[in-house]
Parts: sequence; structure tokens; C-alpha cells
Amino acid sequence: MKERETFASRLGFVLISAGCAIGLGNVWRFPYIVGRYGGAAFVLIYLAFLVILGLPIMAMEFSVGRASRQSIATSFHKLEPKGTKWHWYSWFGMAGNYMLMMFYTTVAGWMILYCIKMAKGDFVGADTQAVQDIYSGMLSNPGIMLVFMILVILIGMGVCSLGLQDGVEKITKVMMVMLLAILIVLVVRSVTLENAMAGLEFYLKPNFHNLMYDANGNFILGEAIFAAMGQSFFTLSLGIGAMAIFGSYIGKEHRLMGEAINVGILDTFVAFVVGLVIFPSAFAFGIQPDSGPNLIFITLPNVFNAMPLGRLWGALFFVFMSFAALSTVIAVFQNIITFPMDKWGWSHKKSVLVNMVVIFILSLPCLLGFNLWSGFNPLGDGTVVMDLEDFILSDNLLPLGSLVYLLFCVSKHGWGWDNFLAEADAGEGIRFPARFRPYFRYVLPLLVLIIFVMGYWNKFGAALMKLLGA
Repeated sequence: MKERETFASRLGFVLISAGCAIGLGNVWRFPYIVGRYGGAAFVLIYLAFLVILGLPIMAMEFSVGRASRQSIATSFHKLEPKGTKWHWYSWFGMAGNYMLMMFYTTVAGWMILYCIKMAKGDFVGADTQAVQDIYSGMLSNPGIMLVFMILVILIGMGVCSLGLQDGVEKITKVMMVMLLAILIVLVVRSVTLENAMAGLEFYLKPNFHNLMYDANGNFILGEAIFAAMGQSFFTLSLGIGAMAIFGSYIGKEHRLMGEAINVGILDTFVAFVVGLVIFPSAFAFGIQPDSGPNLIFITLPNVFNAMPLGRLWGALFFVFMSFAALSTVIAVFQNIITFPMDKWGWSHKKSVLVNMVVIFILSLPCLLGFNLWSGFNPLGDGTVVMDLEDFILSDNLLPLGSLVYLLFCVSKHGWGWDNFLAEADAGEGIRFPARFRPYFRYVLPLLVLIIFVMGYWNKFGAALMKLLGA
């Protein structure tokens, strides 16, 4: 059996794991919810949940990967007690990787397309309606989206085809360093704009009133706490083996809680610093920051349009966004490619070629959902195929998958606490906080279940209450 590849450096492991975690949610959701729920006051709650919720589960995923030296395809088979069925989850976990790529390839294509549009000057002189029309025009054109979706798949698979060290590690390291460099340049430009201080104050100054009450005086502290809990959980891409795969490529020189902290710090740094680009820029030109795709494809092009040398800054921003999206695509593709290699002994070349075709086919429903299939509204009026795919992934597979990894590591019916702890604490660095075992065994699973239930409540609660009221 061919010996498993390993990362050439610890830095490569941290940057690639962070690259998987750093994605679109860091940009189009985190800054917005920080601004909405009281700025720095909200960040403190977020960081607390990151420490008590996200990072321990990440360390557990890393541990399962490193102990088994396998992807999610066979890691549970190797570690589970004889006769147990933990390995059944491997199929759901891999489904989560495919589900993520079913819409991520399309959205990553948008980023590359907008990078070209911004550099060409397509937005120069465009008013707010014209910017909206450019975005709407892109969504209604399946041909142009297909070209850039295919480009994303070819780039991602091309990098993975070069192997772990020569492809995934080497290229992702360059992309991540460039991503961070571009981000710093954009921050300097943003905070030096006239009237930028108002945006900085809104974003950074703790506002405990906004943390507890909305503009209409409604008490929203519970809503803010859940937003912090959900963001700290979802930002790390936990539950589908996307982190476990990278654990399988590292040695035992360093303890895994420290590695999880390193990844969490880098992920949070990018998410937080993006806000230093968005809020000062938006406030400087009197544009209200939005969230979601509107922020990226409508609000920010309007901001760059009003900015001196905005064409340059806009192009750099979408280069940053393209790197953020592609780093996630490459990381998840690596997990997808490794699955049949570990499961059925496929060659690397065969897995790349077959999965290239499979991901292309699976990506089509999302792409067509904005145009030819726009009449299909799976979750109600105004929803598209991507909303359904995101719901299946974010509100089901991620929380339930994280619960599986968590219970597998703490339960005597799974891999077990002692085995997990021995693996997590092998090497030098920060030990896993073993003294809080009761918390990890009883409280943390409850928190993950709350996230799962609240995902359904946020999606269907209003309709249920309306139905009950009727």
C-alpha cells in the first residue's frame, strides 16, 4: 500500500486548514452581524463561543483524521469499536462535501467574473440601478455562469491533480499569503478615506444597547447570542470531514488543540479585518452595508465606484474574494478526491477525472436555479435551488455531523475519551482541556443540538406560528 502523503510544513497545514474555513461567510455575513449586534460587544460573545464550541470540535476532527491516517471514507471504520456503526456517517459526511461544492463552484465563478468585470471597468460610471442590472444580468445568463463554473472546477481539480505537497499545499500557501496581503492593502485604503472614522466607530465601539435592543426597541439579546453561536460554529466548516482530512496528513509533533487555535485565530482575523474594509468604505460614501450576495455584488461595487481609483481597489477586492473561494474549493476537492482512493483503492488520476465530471453535473442545478429553473422555489417564494442546498448542508449535515464527531470522541461506545485525549495531546503545545470532560460530554452536545433546532426554527418558525395562529 502506497504511503500516505504528508504536509511539507506545519505552516502549510495551518494555512490550508484556515483556507478551508475562510470562505464567503467570513465576508458577507460576519461583518454585517458584528455591525448589527453592537460591534465589539458582539465580537466578545462570538470569541467566547469560538473557544467553547468551535475549537474543541475542530480538535476532535483533527484527532480522528490523524489517528486513522484516513479521510472520512474509512476513518470511522479504523477507530470504531468492533460491531458499531459509526462508519455509516461517512456517506453523509461525504455528501456534505459534494453538497457544498454544488453551489460553491457557481459562486466562486461569480467572484472570478466580477474580478474581470471590475478590472475592465464595467462599473465605471454605473449608478446604483446599473450595478443591480449587471448582477441580475449575470444571474439570468446561464452560459456565462457555466463558463466560470467550469473554470473553477478546472482550477480546483488541476491543483489537486498535482498532489498534496506540490499542488494543494504549495499553491494554497501562495494564495493565502496573497489573500492576507491584499486584505491589508484594502484596509489601509479603507481606513484612510475621508469620513471613515464613523464606520470604524460603528464597527469597533462596543454598543451594548444594540446588543440588547433593535431599532424598534425590541429585546434581541437572545437573537444576538444565537447569531454569535451559529457564526462561531459554521465559520470553521466542521462536521463533514473537511478538517479531518488535513489531520490525516500531519505528524504528531504538535498537540491538536493548539493547531485548532491557530486555524481559529487566522479564520477570525480575516473575518474581522474584512469589516475594516467594508464599514469605513460604506460609511465614507453614505451607503448602508447589507449582508449576503447583495453586499458583495451590489453594495461594494457601488462603494468602489464612488472611491478614487475604485476600479483598482474593486479589482483587488475580487481577487481577494476569488482566493478565499478557491482556497475552500481546493480544500474540499482534496477531501472528495481522497474518498474513493481510501474507500476503493482508486488511483489519484482516476479519482480526479471521475470527480471532475461528477461535480460538474452536480453543480448544474444551482446554476440553472437562477434562470431556467427560477420557477422552482423549494423553500417558498423567492428561494432558489441554492437555498435548498445550503439548508441541507448548513442546517442539517454540518451540525449533525459535528455531533457525530463529538460523540464519537467522548463516548465509551465510540472511539472513547481516553483514545481521543491521547491523540489530541500527542506532541508539544497546548493540551486539550481534559478537566472539562463533563462539559464536552453533556453540555457541548446540547449546544450543537440547539444550533440544529434553531436552524429549523429560523427557517420555518414564522410559517409555523402563522399556521398555529390561523
